[in-house]
Amino acid sequence: MATIIVFQHGDLEGPGRLGATLRDHGFRLDIRRPDRDGAGAVPPDLDNVHGVISLGGAMNVGDPLAWLGREMEFLKLAHEAALPVIGVCLGAQMLAAALGGKVEKMPRPEWGLAPVSLTVPGQTEAMLAGIPWTVHQFHSHAYEVTELPADATLLASSAACRVQAYRCGLRSFGFQYHFECDRPAIEGYARRDGETLAAAETSVEALVRQLDGHYAMFARAADRLCVNVATYAFPFDRLVAV
Repeated sequence: MATIIVFQHGDLEGPGRLGATLRDHGFRLDIRRPDRDGAGAVPPDLDNVHGVISLGGAMNVGDPLAWLGREMEFLKLAHEAALPVIGVCLGAQMLAAALGGKVEKMPRPEWGLAPVSLTVPGQTEAMLAGIPWTVHQFHSHAYEVTELPADATLLASSAACRVQAYRCGLRSFGFQYHFECDRPAIEGYARRDGETLAAAETSVEALVRQLDGHYAMFARAADRLCVNVATYAFPFDRLVAV
């Protein structure tokens, strides 16, 4: 049975609501931990691979880690094979860099819930159907995509980060924000990332206020995006045909 390869890069950075939605839709996830197990966690080829998801992590594109380069090669291979590829946060940056884009450190980290607005192409993108044109998303990153690959389409931006969502080709998508997180996961990030919160000039107290004011809409938009990913990126009819 073909599977979706999921690259997880930290104990907190699991597939969350996205993984639950894909499993509910009948997909099998093969979760790999290259951060823990090294480059050997990356499959040698695309045999029986239905698609790829690359999640977030505390490391950055350009770090001297052998598995980072190997995973980026795999993302490019899957993209060139027209398999569905979804990148989230670090995964979105790795995908962009693997396809010829540029990733750089931000002047100040973006951390917490902040509005993300769809671009005009994003407003008509099927993957973002049902997503409000402006909605608070959860951010936890100090690096950003500063230059998209040549064939990419910008789908969403925030005030602090121009590239919040993009599409490359037909089935490769990058999301800088963490739509896969639920509230306990976000609170777990806050407990772990004290230094990043300080660098972003925010606090746990500010995050709690953001969650109280915006989490309900964030969760609805996140759940809708997860269903869209399951429906449009990993359609079931393609799964049963392999």
